[in-house]
Amino acid sequence: MNDFSRTYSGAGSLDMSVDAGLRSFMLGVYNKMGLGLLLSAAIAYAVGTFPPLTNLVQSQPIYSIIMWGPLVLLIGSMFFMRNPSPTGSAILYWAIVVLIGASLSFWVMLASNNATVQTATGGSLSVDFGTIAQAFVITAGSFLALSVFGYTTKRNLMPMQNFLFMAVFGALALGLLNAFFFQSGMLELLLQFAVLLLMAGVVAWQTQALKVTYYQIAGDQRSMAVMTNMGALNLYIAFVNMFQIILSLLGSRE
Repeated sequence: MNDFSRTYSGAGSLDMSVDAGLRSFMLGVYNKMGLGLLLSAAIAYAVGTFPPLTNLVQSQPIYSIIMWGPLVLLIGSMFFMRNPSPTGSAILYWAIVVLIGASLSFWVMLASNNATVQTATGGSLSVDFGTIAQAFVITAGSFLALSVFGYTTKRNLMPMQNFLFMAVFGALALGLLNAFFFQSGMLELLLQFAVLLLMAGVVAWQTQALKVTYYQIAGDQRSMAVMTNMGALNLYIAFVNMFQIILSLLGSRE
């Protein structure tokens, strides 16, 4: 029985060889994710510091599209992209990168204007560019460690998938309820730490999942192109979520 089969039959550990093809595939995923982060940073800085773009992003319906567009695209892709093509998965990835990049301009605006804002639960939030850089370094270091763990561990992380999926949506739902109804600062803080832990799990699990999937689809160029896009998307979203939570914690003035 091969490693891929053992993974999905509940094996407690994995022992897959590392070859040049796998390294090339993983490098392609990380390169695409890195380009996504660079594009997001460029868009965030441009929107956050150039008033005409700032005003455009803050106008309706553009603001609502930017805020809710990534979630709508992700949920929609589950129903309408059952068998995604390389082109379709690439469009999905770059569309989400652009929208999230525009939403990240919020932090740039705070830093460039030396502003303090109130959170939905009544807390104060203020950051500068030094805080943003610090949050990025912490996130990048944590992401690297988690991804290396996911890449090298022989422990089977695949059973985490369903738990992570349901827990993320549960935390999202609870976060929305807290923002509109409960407005509890303590619950907000607990949710931030919970989502941070969940995203850490996503990074490790997704890294291993990419290795497992590579051995299933190696040689199928179409499937590998799709998985490069979707793997980069999953890792990119986890990184951005970790970054924003760490930045929020560093910028909290409570």
